[in-house]
Parts: sequence; structure tokens; C-alpha cells
Amino acid sequence: MKTVRCEWANTSELDQTYHDEEWGVPVHDDQKLFEFLLLESMQAGLSWSTILKKRATLTEAFDQFDYKKIASYTEQKEAALLQNPGVIRHKLKIAAAITNAQKFIAVQQEFGSFDQYIWSFVDYQPLVNHWQEANEVPASTGLSDRISKDLKKRGFKFLGTTTVYAFMQAAGLVDDHLPYCFKRAAT
Repeated sequence: MKTVRCEWANTSELDQTYHDEEWGVPVHDDQKLFEFLLLESMQAGLSWSTILKKRATLTEAFDQFDYKKIASYTEQKEAALLQNPGVIRHKLKIAAAITNAQKFIAVQQEFGSFDQYIWSFVDYQPLVNHWQEANEVPASTGLSDRISKDLKKRGFKFLGTTTVYAFMQAAGLVDDHLPYCFKRAAT
């Protein structure tokens, strides 16, 4: 019997694995939340498949997404990342990763954890959407607008409303699995 997934996840084995094991699963671990923030900010303007293909290299290059280490990256480390062909060599995105690590720590200090902060926007429960077709799934919402504005106010970079909505999907703050998808049937 063939596994039926959301349409976007049928393009590659990497997409399928990500869809099946991660996308839409609620994340409460700050380390994993930062990983998704970094990956989604790197993805801006690119396909998610590109990020998945580079994920292993990005993980290694960014010290397993250790935000404490990333927050203290030097200009030399930043320059080395810009020379690494396995990462997204975009100066502003790499600078944003460092800034976002610093701001992530500031949010932890203010709220106790980034998890506490980000999940407060959805009252600590995933928002389960009931889209019928892939073309109904929005690229952004009023809520992603609000979160993006709050993150920007706190100094985060490269986290516009579309990127934030993709982060919300990745980290399970929203469940956008379509009704025919086996993951929707599991919830």
C-alpha cells in the first residue's frame, strides 16, 4: 500500500523523510527550535529541498546549531563560513545567524526558554488547520505577521512573515497536513 503524503513531500526521499519524521511535530527543545530558526532563515528565497540537501553540512559548519557557540562567532569564523561551499554563502544570512543566536539567548533570559516564548503565541497548543487542498495552505498568516514583528522588534534578522510561518510548520506550532495525508490520520 502506497503512503499518501502532502503533495510537496513527494519530490525526493529527503523531503519525504523530513515530512514523515519532523514537519508539523511539536518541538519544545530550545536547541531544535534554534536549528529550525536558522534553517528557515537560510531558506529564504531558496527551496526547502536545497536546505535539506545542505543540512548535514550546515549542521557541521554551525557547530550542531549550538546557539551559544554561534552567538560568539568571530569575524574569522564568519569569513570561513562564507568560503564553505557546503553552506548558504550569503553574507547577510550568515550575519543574521549570529545575531539571531544572540537574540535567542536574550529571549531565553527574558522568558526562561525560547520554547516558553514562541509557544505562548499559540496558547501552548498546536493550531490544527483544516485545508482541503495544497493551494489553500497560506504562505503567511496574521499570526506569523505578529510573531515576525515581535522577533524583529527583539532584533532578529531574516525572519519575515513567510519565513516565520514556515518555521511554525516545521516546529509544529501549526499542523498543515492535508486530510488525505497519512500524518493527518495519525493526529
